[in-house]
Order: sequence, then structure tokens, then C-alpha cells
Amino acid sequence: MSYATLDDLIDYCGEAELIGLTDREAAATGAIDMPTIEAALDKADAEINGYIARRYVLPLATTPPIVIDLACVLTLWKLHIREPTEKYKKDHEEAQRKLREIGEGKFVLDVAGLEPETTSNAGARVTDRDRPFTETSLKSFI
Repeated sequence: MSYATLDDLIDYCGEAELIGLTDREAAATGAIDMPTIEAALDKADAEINGYIARRYVLPLATTPPIVIDLACVLTLWKLHIREPTEKYKKDHEEAQRKLREIGEGKFVLDVAGLEPETTSNAGARVTDRDRPFTETSLKSFI
């Protein structure tokens, strides 16, 4: 299941925008091409998962609204086959910045996550070799 749906995309940018991005046939149909949308949604999901997999159990139990928005932005970016507008470029850069923050733990999603890696002992653990020179072996040198 994708993080965003067709309805989410329509709410985010409008049906006319989606038709313009997906109706790529020589004879325009005037309709949203669902296979194109689904492929872009899958790519967006894979990108999101790549950023959040180390912090959260996948698939997410619930999809927070921020993840839906990020999926919409990434999907729309992936639907562009020509040069995107400045707004799309800015939105894409912002989405990637937010995903990096989520991946680094600077922005926390309200979903079940992985336990942070911890060690059972506090402090540093050092393993050293036996010392060849001891007080006894150096007694004649001291």
C-alpha cells in the first residue's frame, strides 16, 4: 500500500495537473493514467523507505500526514518528464531535507519505531594485550 493515494494527489495539486503530467499518449485521452501514477507512487515510497528504514518499522502501521505530503511531493517530482517549475524544485528539495531530518532522528514521526541502538555497559570498552614489560621484568633496569 502506498503512502499516498490518487485522492491525496488530487487534493494536493488538482486533477488537471495530474492529467497534464500523466496523459502522455500521442492522442490525448484527457484522463489520469493510473499505471503512470502507480509507478511514480511506488518510486516515491521506495525513496521514503530508504530514508526512514533505520528508524521505523516498515511498513508503517499508520501513515502520518507529513509522510503523505512528502509522498505527494516526491510522486509529482517523479511524474515530470520535462523541466519542473521552480515550485516543484523547491518542494522537492524541502521534502528531501525533511526526509534526511527524519532519517537522522531530528524530526520524529508519531509511529512505532525501532529501538535506538544502545550498549549494555556505559562508557568505553577497551581490550588491551598483555604487557611484555612489567615491574618484575624490568627490575634490573630501574
